[in-house]
Amino acid sequence: MSSSAPMDYYALLGVFRDASQEEIKRAYFEAAQKLHPDKNTAAGETEIFLEVQKAYETLANPKRRNLYDATLPPEIANYSVITQETLFSRPNLVRMDEPQMMYAFLEISPREGTKKIPAPPLNICLALDRSTSMQGEKLDVVKATAIQILRSLRPEDVFSVVAFSDRAEVVVPAGMNAEIKKQENQIQMMTAFGGTEIYSGLAAAMEQTRRTLTPGRIHHIILLTDGNTYGDEQSCLELADEAAAQNIGISGMGIGHEWNDIFLDALAGKTGGSSAYIAQPKDIQHLLVEKFNTLVSIYADDVILECKETDGVKLNYAFRLQPELGALEPSPLVHLGPILRDTPLHVILEFIVQPSALGEKTAELMRGSLKPIISARPLPAQPLRFNLSRPVRAQSSDETPPRKLISALSRLTLYRLQDRARAAADSGDYDSAARSLNRMATHLLAQGETSLAKTVLLEADLLEKSKTWSGSGQKDIKYKTRALLLGGTKENLL
Repeated sequence: MSSSAPMDYYALLGVFRDASQEEIKRAYFEAAQKLHPDKNTAAGETEIFLEVQKAYETLANPKRRNLYDATLPPEIANYSVITQETLFSRPNLVRMDEPQMMYAFLEISPREGTKKIPAPPLNICLALDRSTSMQGEKLDVVKATAIQILRSLRPEDVFSVVAFSDRAEVVVPAGMNAEIKKQENQIQMMTAFGGTEIYSGLAAAMEQTRRTLTPGRIHHIILLTDGNTYGDEQSCLELADEAAAQNIGISGMGIGHEWNDIFLDALAGKTGGSSAYIAQPKDIQHLLVEKFNTLVSIYADDVILECKETDGVKLNYAFRLQPELGALEPSPLVHLGPILRDTPLHVILEFIVQPSALGEKTAELMRGSLKPIISARPLPAQPLRFNLSRPVRAQSSDETPPRKLISALSRLTLYRLQDRARAAADSGDYDSAARSLNRMATHLLAQGETSLAKTVLLEADLLEKSKTWSGSGQKDIKYKTRALLLGGTKENLL
């Protein structure tokens, strides 16, 4: 943009030119909270704050906005710092009187030249289960790994540790440039006692994270537990909604097989985070350090898919393939998760299209925007328009679907078969659950996954005979299938 051209106030606020007054107001408040001189003293950002104020004063007044719009050149489509490509399972929909299914494979990446944005500092809180069942090797490895992460922090990073059982204790208060030796001693002194009450730990972790909820940081809570929490799940989920609204991520890690993976999936999914299964205490270090390295590598903290419903089209299923696997909750506002500097975001969407949605020539599947949340940027990132549609023809095409999508769907089918088996078993239909597992084993054998196929067949036999899973059966199958899905993504989708 030349110096004589008017500043694009819409780009400054990170909104489209057809944004509603409510969207403009919301964008201004987000930018003002981040840039206000009382909270942010970074060089040059007071001037940016004044420009943001000027932009809002202009766009919030309909008369001024109309006059300003008349001075603007045509809108540039590539203001956004991200790019998005879509592959479809079929080149077209067929004109017919029955519902049809369509899959879309999304790849969301940093726009060329934008990776130079410096890696933002971290604000990490470890919320660690210290209940009696953690006593011994589990707690020893957890403490050693927390100290390893502490030693890996940069001077500008904020770190805190909360330990919880049936009550929570702040072991390391949120801060930076503290006495590392003192913090190490505080972590080493943790002992196991009591039961498991996740809400107390999560609430204390949120309090510590909010103490340094400053602009320009990646804020994330890593929750680690080996047990079930009882009666406070809904309170935890409501806390996760609050975290999502403040761009605080939550990831959950479960040790052994006594914890509730459905609950941890839901908790993490609300913020674009992930859940992980730690089968053996010796694996704690690897997974915790891997999660820390992922946070250090983040380009965009989260990408929010905001979509409007299309009559006759249902977003039936959504799943993130990378950088971290996880089912996503289909809704008008979906937290898709992070983009890493060297790893794009891959998501599969499943649509069910009713005959009423078929237009004369095309069918619109989804209309909305992709909004990247990037802590390192002083201003909101410009969203990217997101419109998915397919031609409508009298007959289906013989064209082969893209290899990337076929590979991803074949592995996702395995994951969904174990999902169906679990749902059937939970409802008491053990025969149906066993059939799903047997189908899953057949697919696994065809792909050469003999070891996992044997595990699945053993669980199917146990369900038929004993009407129950083995102690670790559900989680072994679920998370080993997830690992297979991630392996397929790395080998065949890049």
